[in-house]
Amino acid sequence: MHTYEKENLIRLRTGLAECTVLLKKDGRFPLTAPCKIAAYGNGVRHTQKGGTGSGEVNSRFFITVEQGLQNAGFTITTEKWLDAYDELRVQAKEQFVKDIRNEARKQHIRALLLGMGAVMPEPEYDLPLNGAGDTAIYVLSRTSGEGSDRKITSGDFLLTHTEQRDILALNHKYNNFMLVLNVGGPVDLSPVQNVKNILILSQLGVETGAVLADILLGKANPSGKLTATWAEEGNYPDIGNFGDINDTFYKEGIYVGYRWFDVAEREALYSFGFGLSYTEFAISDIHTAIDGRKVTVTAIITNTGKYPGKEILQVYLSCPQGKLDKPVRELTAFCKTAELTPMQSQRVAASFDLSDFASYDEKTASYILEKGNYVVLCGTGADHAVAAAALRLDQTITTRRVKPLLGNPGFTDWKPTIRIKTYDVPVLPVNAAAFTSETVSYEKINAIDEIIREMNGENLCLMNMGAFDPHGGLSGVIGNAGTNVAGAAGESTGAFKNIGIPPIIMADGPAGLRISAQCYRDKKGLHSFGPAIPATFLDFMPKLFRLFFGRNPKLPKGSVLQEQYCTAIPVGTAIAQSFNLEFAQTCGDVVGSEMDRFGVNLWLAPALNIHRSPLCGRNFEYYSEDPVISGLFAAAMARGVQSHPGRGVTLKHYAANNQETNRYVSNSHVSQRAMREIYLKGFQIAIRDSSPKAVMTSYNLLNGIHTSESRDLCTDILRSEFGFEGICMTDWVIRNLEGAKGSVYTIPDPAKVAAAGGDLFMPGSKADYEQLLKGFRAGAVSKQILQENATRVYRMAKELLHQQP
Repeated sequence: MHTYEKENLIRLRTGLAECTVLLKKDGRFPLTAPCKIAAYGNGVRHTQKGGTGSGEVNSRFFITVEQGLQNAGFTITTEKWLDAYDELRVQAKEQFVKDIRNEARKQHIRALLLGMGAVMPEPEYDLPLNGAGDTAIYVLSRTSGEGSDRKITSGDFLLTHTEQRDILALNHKYNNFMLVLNVGGPVDLSPVQNVKNILILSQLGVETGAVLADILLGKANPSGKLTATWAEEGNYPDIGNFGDINDTFYKEGIYVGYRWFDVAEREALYSFGFGLSYTEFAISDIHTAIDGRKVTVTAIITNTGKYPGKEILQVYLSCPQGKLDKPVRELTAFCKTAELTPMQSQRVAASFDLSDFASYDEKTASYILEKGNYVVLCGTGADHAVAAAALRLDQTITTRRVKPLLGNPGFTDWKPTIRIKTYDVPVLPVNAAAFTSETVSYEKINAIDEIIREMNGENLCLMNMGAFDPHGGLSGVIGNAGTNVAGAAGESTGAFKNIGIPPIIMADGPAGLRISAQCYRDKKGLHSFGPAIPATFLDFMPKLFRLFFGRNPKLPKGSVLQEQYCTAIPVGTAIAQSFNLEFAQTCGDVVGSEMDRFGVNLWLAPALNIHRSPLCGRNFEYYSEDPVISGLFAAAMARGVQSHPGRGVTLKHYAANNQETNRYVSNSHVSQRAMREIYLKGFQIAIRDSSPKAVMTSYNLLNGIHTSESRDLCTDILRSEFGFEGICMTDWVIRNLEGAKGSVYTIPDPAKVAAAGGDLFMPGSKADYEQLLKGFRAGAVSKQILQENATRVYRMAKELLHQQP
């Protein structure tokens, strides 16, 4: 293992336990020393370090729970059970792949389209629980990924019958028992609520199994909080729909996540912001102050328990109900303590700008703060937040005027009946004069550099297109279209290197840098070495492709093997559960350092879509159901990466990408208010706080128009309203993977993408280039817009390449 790998793992290790969430405890953990342990569950050996798809990272090694326990000195007494489960799982996997191939034949579509990201339900089993020792754990793992959504079935969102049976039996049999959840998102825990100790280990990258051993032994204390609500299957929002292959209606409007549970009178098993610790904390001496628009809450947090630990102050705002309905509360700010020893205290402070929580009024196309009392609540979780003060605004203020954009969803958002609460708290006057009213200007003059102005139409189309192989191939399908870095996802054109326009090299994420683990160089250039397609893709390829791409090749004579192992960091949800922005920035710094090492300019991450439904297959990549959490953590990751000169991030997927079912051509119907207050707000925060180098549009349509073809999104909102100055690219559009059987929408047109202000159509193909050129010649996109787009690509290439050390 190289020095850089060791250093990165050391930097991450100290923060990993902060990403875990302790849901239940009875005081029997942590253990005093390693011991005999009966370890059951699919996650002991088949531990998940992250999800599938773009989040897969080629690390040199990965520590499973089994390995982590053994390395820490535990003696595992359930080898026979684990061996027997392995045999059952192999059989189940073979049948699962066979079933998907058969279904694909019935539908006359590619098996890869059905199988990409598909989750194999865990099999039922009948194995004896006869492990020795006084301590037991059951590690329940779930995975999901790009291309498929999760299902409300046993072995996926629901526990299997045998998982329920054995978890409850072990909880009864052992005094020292912990249910460990190695998952990227919620599972329905309602059948096992009697379990005494429950830990969300999450998916923490390389050292997932080692972190569990640390927690069991008290070398680390879980200090994470939930960034998504965990509930019983039937209690999640059911106003809108989810997973339709054509049209998804977001009728619940702004009532997503905890906002829904606050008004729908549905119970959560574990609410947003919830999380326990081995120790206990008390909050005292809470003060609220307002200076102009800035609101600051301070409090003293004291460790009143027996173990060192960290706690989080969470601040929420309850806005007055006026002509616009408002959520009962919204997260506005948070602050995490340092590690406090028993009886140690720390005063912490969390601040927010009141104008950031103005509501969007569709009738006037403006953001308004309605007159009334804005109640500040704070605590260690949403359900434990108490009223601290009321901010009294005596007049309604318009903070921003914009254009009505993004079209009509075809319905009116659902509005709940809000029970208005009264609070006996100090009232602080708000000075209305501290607020300004801005009218956004959409008339922006875009510069065109002389080197671009001299290009003809054919060359401008090349500048607007990702670099492509004129002979075609599968490289784009598997996210491996780069030529300058082996295994990179793609790059901008290299056709103009001779006149000083270098290609921008892009690698996937978001759980670390995704490039080939090994490569070699010969006279023809740089090539990946080893299987060319990830195993999760290979299973569903035709036999000829499996034989060709899955083989282990021989190293050509005269070539030199190079290593490109990268560090798998925690999945996005886990990072956000830390409520520690400094740790998120460290994760970004680790990625940036490896971009330096391997010559990658743009990381195709962070991903910050909202957890609208717990069934979205890529939720593990995303941070939260809350846009403030999403925006702040994306910004922290970006700052970490971009602290390295010549390296940049790509915020994705912009926007309303909240399901994977038929992801290339599904249509999200969302109101303007919900888009602005929920689905776009995180992007706005991240752009404001970190100035990312790029934004990637999503595959889906929004109110009937592909997001990549929407000038409302890509120019008016992104550039005029949010002030974004980087490049805007598409997600990897693959023409031969257009959509599922029964799709009524088609993939985006490169000419319409360019006309919308999309600077790069990725990954690029000969057919895409010809389509763009055809559109240019037919007048679908003007030469000026192509020049403006190309200038942004040129300037970004210069900025990134000239900054490199």
